[in-house]
Amino acid sequence: MLDFSYLDKLEEYMTSGRMAEDFEYSPEERRHEILEFLERFMDVAELADENATKLIFKNSQLGAFFEESAQK
Repeated sequence: MLDFSYLDKLEEYMTSGRMAEDFEYSPEERRHEILEFLERFMDVAELADENATKLIFKNSQLGAFFEESAQK
């Protein structure tokens, strides 16, 4: 399930400026697609952050605090 090669390609696409160039020269429909992708990617990144925090602090006092806060 973990596909590091895809993440590497995506990172290169963004850092190389190709994404910005694609956005600039694309028709409106493709621009919306790029923005929707980035929005979804940011949502997934938030989930990744939450999961990393839970995994790192599992079975600790801080982990219990996060779990308790999430249940409220």
